[in-house]
Amino acid sequence: MDLLRTMCQIPAPAGHETQLTEFVLRYVQQHQAQWQSAPVVVAGKEFQDCIILVFGNPRTAVFAHLDSIGFTVRYGRQLVRIGGPVAETGYRLVGEDSQGKIACKLVVNEDTGALSYDYHRDIDRGTELTFHCDFRQTAATVQSCYLDNRLGVWNALRLCETLEHGIVVFSCWEEHGGGSVAYLAKYIYETYGVHQALISDITWVTEGVQPGQGVAISLRDSLIPRRTYVDRIRRIAEASSIAHQLEVEGSGGSDAKELQHGAQPWDWCFVGAPEDNVHSPDEIVDKRDIESMLALYQVLMREL
Repeated sequence: MDLLRTMCQIPAPAGHETQLTEFVLRYVQQHQAQWQSAPVVVAGKEFQDCIILVFGNPRTAVFAHLDSIGFTVRYGRQLVRIGGPVAETGYRLVGEDSQGKIACKLVVNEDTGALSYDYHRDIDRGTELTFHCDFRQTAATVQSCYLDNRLGVWNALRLCETLEHGIVVFSCWEEHGGGSVAYLAKYIYETYGVHQALISDITWVTEGVQPGQGVAISLRDSLIPRRTYVDRIRRIAEASSIAHQLEVEGSGGSDAKELQHGAQPWDWCFVGAPEDNVHSPDEIVDKRDIESMLALYQVLMREL
């Protein structure tokens, strides 16, 4: 879990993913010699802070978003949410502005719900603040802020170790409305002819999706994927005997929304481990679900 711990400690709120992008590029450069196949790395200013790794003759693309939730400093010590973070008075926040590193506390007004920070000085407006990382693990679980979606990125990077044919995409802005997958999907479709995707992201523990029961295959959330594609994934999962569970939700979304709303005929399916304490500093995931997530992705990328 050292890789996961390291990435959870790197701030990458939506719109400011640069540090994590640079880390992933360094990681690929340092480790690709030990992978089964060396990828073509597609990155640069025309892709902003996104990364595309192309292996062999790809048929399927995996999308994992780099960004996380957080807060932006407004005026008069006010804070504005980035995405949908849980907010409770006393949460520890960290960041950096022109005067140096910051470690402050979140304050929630009991009457209005307005957010602010408690710190010994004013923080530069526009500064992003993220949850302080307290990474914890037991024999059974990992717990930290930003497992959503550092764990999806971890899964994608570990998948690269054995991937022979496929595309791995690291996207941005997912937690705050998206915006990068549209141009990434267009480039991939037009350059490689790939039009089927897996979404390497983290979902919720609910009354129907429980920790320790395996990776969740989502049949729908706020969007509905094409049933024939999802049924193919279900058949492969059932034949593999890898622990998995089926998710049905009426809300929530992922990078898939831009695939479905785009001009190209993409098929997609969300396949991810469930977590509890969503969008808080204390997100928690069962290690058995992490293991089954990676194992199922390895099988799906071979057989789809």
